[in-house]
Amino acid sequence: VAAQKCRKRKLNAILNLEEDVCNLQTQKESLKKEHSQCSKSINQIKQKLNSLYHDIFSRLRDDQGRPVNPRQYVIHCSSNGGVFIIPKHLAKSEQKQDNRKE
Repeated sequence: VAAQKCRKRKLNAILNLEEDVCNLQTQKESLKKEHSQCSKSINQIKQKLNSLYHDIFSRLRDDQGRPVNPRQYVIHCSSNGGVFIIPKHLAKSEQKQDNRKE
């Protein structure tokens, strides 16, 4: 009787583990799909942001009316909601300062 109970417990444990494996495989597939959808969304957002960035710079002019070079300047958003165009070398030094603060 003890051996029979032991075999039954072992069989139940195996069945529970098999069920857990099936559930985890289903969850894994679901997470893969979600990851794929998130990656697609991120790529679409990056493309839209890049397009917006180019559109903004195509409309910007300096004091003499010449187009602003996007290779020399970046768009900077301040914490108070202000948006500025600043030289890239200043943006890099500002990022270093922000990283130090963090």
